[in-house]
Amino acid sequence: MLLSLLPVAALILGTVADLTVNTTNGLITGHPASNISTVNEFLGIPFAQPPIGALRFAAPAPYNGSGPFVASDWGYDCPDTPNAASGYPGFTSQAQRVINYFSANSGTTQSEDCLSLNIWTPSNATQGRRLPVLIFLYGGRFTYGHTNTPFFDGQFLANAEHVIVVSANYRDNIFGFPGAPNNTQNVGMRDQRLAVEWISDNIAGFGGNASLLTLFGQSAGAVSIDYWSYAYVDDPIVSGLISESGNALSFPVNTDAVTLSDWYNVSATVGCGASGDTLPCMREVNWTSIKAAAAKAPSASSGNPLRSIPAFYPTPDGVLVFSNYSALSDEGAFAKIPYLLGNNNYEQGYYVLPDYLKGINVTTAQGDDFLLSSFTCPNAFEAGNRLAYSVPVWLYRYFGNWANIELYPATSAYAGQVIGEGSGAYHGAELEMVFGNPSGVSGIPNSAAENEMISLMQGAWAAFARDPVSGLTVYGWPKYDPSAETLILLALNNSPTAEFVSPSLYNAACVNETLG
Repeated sequence: MLLSLLPVAALILGTVADLTVNTTNGLITGHPASNISTVNEFLGIPFAQPPIGALRFAAPAPYNGSGPFVASDWGYDCPDTPNAASGYPGFTSQAQRVINYFSANSGTTQSEDCLSLNIWTPSNATQGRRLPVLIFLYGGRFTYGHTNTPFFDGQFLANAEHVIVVSANYRDNIFGFPGAPNNTQNVGMRDQRLAVEWISDNIAGFGGNASLLTLFGQSAGAVSIDYWSYAYVDDPIVSGLISESGNALSFPVNTDAVTLSDWYNVSATVGCGASGDTLPCMREVNWTSIKAAAAKAPSASSGNPLRSIPAFYPTPDGVLVFSNYSALSDEGAFAKIPYLLGNNNYEQGYYVLPDYLKGINVTTAQGDDFLLSSFTCPNAFEAGNRLAYSVPVWLYRYFGNWANIELYPATSAYAGQVIGEGSGAYHGAELEMVFGNPSGVSGIPNSAAENEMISLMQGAWAAFARDPVSGLTVYGWPKYDPSAETLILLALNNSPTAEFVSPSLYNAACVNETLG
């Protein structure tokens, strides 16, 4: 690792000022975080060369600058087309603000030069024992997403639990998952890997422990975490994995024929042709034209309107992404490192919103099937196989339905019916607990019980990061066992507690599910 080559001055600088760190990029200077002055914030650190020109649609190249660099502002977002969910009946006053921040639709600036990461570290992190590190990968169906949002502001978690928090941008949509023939696939996932390698090589200068890196993510980010465990069996770098609402079995992938067709549709639209090697031409076209053409590519159907497959999505390449995760899971072909995974009790509470804008009426039965087939059963399956191969594993289900981040109440009419619990514990609702910033997301103060729940969940994520093997056991959470009361229920009835029940209470119907 490059860490061994860093001069002792890196640590000296950290102990003296904490705001200037020597890295493989050169000197990087941060600043006190905006809300918590005892946390130092380093924003927009480049970890790769700009993916432009010959590097567009290609694997990322390590950053080759030499600093100094003032990490004062967020890096640019990677090019994407955010989900414009809005206008749902009964929207609360804060709903659109929450959705915009969650769906990368808050008007932040995009550029191809977007491969950067952000670090939050307690201001005395370089003094004493090195701290565990939590590295976050965002979701967005591999179609949109970025780090510049109060949803993923790491200063609150870093301060509350005295840990280091990192978030990283990676390419998505056609720029991260282009599907071009005879080209490197899944370059967005290669961005993720390069970011983690940079963190491993440099985090000691920020006070972090490179032997205690936990990779966590939500939705597509959660899927990425599970993909990671199969792609890097022998060299995972990280010591723990956390998947929030998604894993390798949650969502289907496109066929090779669909992937190729989508690529050629875009290349033809921008004047590069619909056959042969269109990649050189596509690397010359303005990125905004490519983004606009890619946004028109339709999603593929998978039998449930809530489970459609975006046009540009991870492609099985036998290296980073595979087509037989169910069999690989049964065989134990994953990195044997501790795993915390789970989902929210009403994931469909968010997923119905974009379908509503398209005029699609999602029935209650379709919503229930989506929750079971995309979250409950995949999580139970993956947890069971981790257990079978003696991997420490914990499984949770989150129920919180807090007033300040509610999207619509239980009385909202939709498709001629009443949604039983309103938006409930919708997809992404747990993120405000883990990052501890629901008031920053919604603009409305937290309740006392909500703050207690934040403390409980941040404590759990940090306990796992400090000791992935047994930290949660010490915290009081039982390891997964399908024959015992080990499913961890969080915020049931908005009680800021963890309760433990038999997993069969929710996954009994999984015996009828076929997972891919």
